Amino acid sequence: MDGKILKALGDPKRFQLLKIMSERGYCVSALAESTSLSESAVSQHLKILREADLVVGVKRGYYTHYSVNKETIENVINALSELANVKHKPCSGPFYGCPLAEKVQCKSYVPPENRTKEEEKTC
Repeated sequence: MDGKILKALGDPKRFQLLKIMSERGYCVSALAESTSLSESAVSQHLKILREADLVVGVKRGYYTHYSVNKETIENVINALSELANVKHKPCSGPFYGCPLAEKVQCKSYVPPENRTKEEEKTC
């Protein structure tokens, strides 16, 4: 998944715009009216959403109507779903947490002799 998509989705105002546009297409003026943002701010948010391919614009006369690119949204949902369904792998080495913790001198490394019984269960 492209980093632009995550950046675009990370802003609450852009996410609000996406929710509004998920129902139908809107012009900048209508989006500004719906969100209490200025038309300039809406245009800037739409630019970021367009660059992330999250919205598409269709020219209708003088105005461009923007709507959600459902295909990109579905791809994002599928990628996040895959991430959510990854099975946790138990530790394969003698380390608590990351198997390279001792080698890279990770601060979360806990030597085996200092581990609690609960920590042993997580490995």
